[in-house]
Amino acid sequence: MRKSFIVLLSLLSILSVKVKADEGMWLLPLIDKLNIGTMTEMGLKLSAEDIYSINKACLKDAVVIFGGGCTGEIVSPEGLLLTNHHCGYGQIQSHSSVDHDYLSDGFWAKTREEELPNPGLSVLFLAKIEDVTARVLSNVTPSMSEQQRAEAINSMRSKIVAETIKDSKSKATVTSFYGGNYFYLLVYDVYSDVRLVGAPPSSMGKYGNDADNWMWPRHTCDFSMFRVYMSPDGKPAEYSADNVPLKPKHFLPVSIKNLHKDDFTMVMGYPGTTTRYMTSYEVDETMNITNKNRIKIRGEKQDIWLKDMQSGEKINIQYAAKYSSSSNYWKFSIGQNQGLVRLHSADKKAAFEAEFTKWVNADTSRVRKYGTALSLIENAVKSRAELLNAQQYYNECFRGGCELIAFTNQFTALEDALKDGNTDKTKELADRIMKSSETFYKNYNYPTDIKTTKAMFKLFRNDIDPKFYPDVFNVIDKKFKGDIDKYVDDMFAKSAFVSPEKLQAFLANPSLSKLRKDPVYVAALSISKNTSDLYSKIAAYNENLAKGQRLYIAGIMEYAPDKILYPDANFTMRLTYGKIQDYYPYDAVHYNWYTTMDGVLQKYKPGDYDFDLPQRLIDLYNKKDFGRYASPDGYMPTCFITNNDITGGNSGSPVINGNGELIGLAFDGNWEAMTGNIAFETDLQRCICVDIRYVLWVIDIYAGAGNLVKEMDIRQ
Repeated sequence: MRKSFIVLLSLLSILSVKVKADEGMWLLPLIDKLNIGTMTEMGLKLSAEDIYSINKACLKDAVVIFGGGCTGEIVSPEGLLLTNHHCGYGQIQSHSSVDHDYLSDGFWAKTREEELPNPGLSVLFLAKIEDVTARVLSNVTPSMSEQQRAEAINSMRSKIVAETIKDSKSKATVTSFYGGNYFYLLVYDVYSDVRLVGAPPSSMGKYGNDADNWMWPRHTCDFSMFRVYMSPDGKPAEYSADNVPLKPKHFLPVSIKNLHKDDFTMVMGYPGTTTRYMTSYEVDETMNITNKNRIKIRGEKQDIWLKDMQSGEKINIQYAAKYSSSSNYWKFSIGQNQGLVRLHSADKKAAFEAEFTKWVNADTSRVRKYGTALSLIENAVKSRAELLNAQQYYNECFRGGCELIAFTNQFTALEDALKDGNTDKTKELADRIMKSSETFYKNYNYPTDIKTTKAMFKLFRNDIDPKFYPDVFNVIDKKFKGDIDKYVDDMFAKSAFVSPEKLQAFLANPSLSKLRKDPVYVAALSISKNTSDLYSKIAAYNENLAKGQRLYIAGIMEYAPDKILYPDANFTMRLTYGKIQDYYPYDAVHYNWYTTMDGVLQKYKPGDYDFDLPQRLIDLYNKKDFGRYASPDGYMPTCFITNNDITGGNSGSPVINGNGELIGLAFDGNWEAMTGNIAFETDLQRCICVDIRYVLWVIDIYAGAGNLVKEMDIRQ
C-alpha cells in the first residue's frame, strides 16, 4: 500500500469517530478501514469484501454508470437493469411518436424481441479503484507554477491510462480527489448494447412533475427498465442482433419485506458534484451569479417551451426531455438559494475560515504552506465575477436557449474542409452532420425556437454590459435598427438550416460562400468567438482559484477539528449509509418517513399536467388489487425517505438493506436541504426513494409484465 494512502487512512481513521453515520460519500476501498464497524452496529450483515472486492463478485459489480449521468443496478441473472424514469426519459422519448407515445402510455416488452435498442447509450461497470497518488505527483516539485504542475500531473495521468487500457471495451481515468491532493485510477468495462424493456406512463413515472420536484411527501413511481447485452462469447459489444443478455458477476436480490423506521440503508452510486470545502466567497458567487442567472434565464425559456408543449401532442413529445432537463436544476437553484440564506451557510463558512486563518498564522511553517490559500480564492472569485456572469449568459441564453444557433456550431469543421478544398473530408463531415441532424430535427419545433431565440437575445441585451456583446449585435443595430424581433425573423427566413429538407439540399452540394453568409451560422460564429474569449480570460483566474482550493483543502486535512474528510463527489462510485428516517422541516411540522397509494389518489386532478393518472391505476386502487406488494400494515407503499447522503448522479441508485437486498431506488433530495451540495444539514437532509414494492406492483399488477418479475430473486 502506498505511503500517501496510509497517511490518508490515518487521518480519516482519527476523524471518523466524529462523523455522523448519515453524512459522507465514501470511497469503497476505504470502507473496511473506516466504516465497517459503524455500519455493522447500525444493522449491516455483510462484510466489507461483500461490498467491494477485486477478487470476488460483490455489490459493486451490480451497480453501473447509466448513460453518463445516472446510476443503475442489475437485478437479474439475465442483465435486467433498473434506473429512474427520469434517467431513461431521453430513450423513452426517442422511441415515442404521436402513433406510439410511450411517454404517455408507457412501454413494456413482453419478449426479448420487443426490447428496443438505444444507439449511443452505454453502461459502465467498475472493475477496480487504485490509489496512484505517489506516481501522479512523482514529477511535481514545489517550485512549479500551477500550469507546470498541471502539465506534469496530466502527463503522468495519460501514461497510467495508456498502460491500463487493453481494448476499446474498457475505460480508465485517473481522477483527482481532495482538491488535487490525491489521485485514484478507476477502470471500467463498457457495455454499449442497452435495450429499453419497460417504463410506466409519465403520469406515474413523473407524477407531480415540477410541482413535486425536490419535494416531500412524494408519490412518484420513478423507474424505468433496460437490459444489458453482451456478445455471444461473453464480452462487451456494440449492438448486434446476435448479442445475448448479460450474465452479470453479481445482481441484487429484491426484498419485498416490510420496512420500518430506523432500518439500516446503504446507497451505492455515482454522485456527481459536491463542493463541501467551498469558501464563503464561493458561496456568494454561487448565490448571486450561478443560481441567480440560472433561475432567471431558464425560467423565461421554460415558460415559452411549456406554453407550446401544452398546445399539441407532437410538440410536447419533442420538448419533454429538454424541458425536464432544464427545469430540474432551475428549481434546484431556487431551493438552494433559499436554503443558503435560511441556514446562514456563508456566515458559517466565514466563521470557520477565521478559525482556520488563526490556526495557520500561529505557526510559521503553516503560513508558508497555507498562508495564501484563502486570499488566492477570494481574489480569483472577485476578479472573475463580471466575466463569469457574462459567460453564464452566453451559455444559458445562446447555447442553452437558441437551439438552431447551438446546432450550427458543429459546422466549423465543414467550413475548414471547404476552405481547404478537401472533398473527401467535406463529404465525410456532411454525412456526419446529416446523421446527427436526425435527432435534432425530430425534437425541434421551428416556431418555438424563433420565440425562444427572440427572448434570449433580448434578455442578453438587457442584462449584460455592451462590452461583452458578440459582433452580431452590430448587425442588429445597423441593419435592423436594434429590432431583435425583425433580426431573428430575417435570420430564420434566410437560413439553410431551419429544416431537414433545406439542410439536406445544402449538404448535397455544400458551398463555402453560402455557409459563411448564412445568418444563423454567422450568429453562431460570433457567439462562439466571444465565448472562447471569455473562457480564456477566466482561465487565468481559475488557475489561482484551483491552487487556493488545493492548499485550503490540504490545510483543512491537517487542521480538521470537526471536518468530515471524505472527498467531494466527482461522479465516482461512492457508498453512503444511514437509516430510514422521518424529519421536522419547520416548527410544528412533521413529515412521516413513507407515503402510500392513498396519497397518490389524494393528489389526483383529472386532466392536470402534474397530477393526472391513468384510469387503470385508479381502478386497481379502488379494488385494492395490490397482490403481494402491499404492506402487512394495510397500505400500498409508494415512497420512503432515508438520511443517506446523495446528490445529482445518484438518481437511479440502489437503496440496499443490511442483507444486501434492493429495497428502493433513490431519485431525489428534499426541498429543505437544497444546500446539501455545499453543506450537509444532518437534521434536514433526506434521500427520497421509490419503494421497490411500488415498482414491482407497477410491473406485475399494473402492466401485466410478470415475466420480468420472474427473472428476479424476490425475497419476502
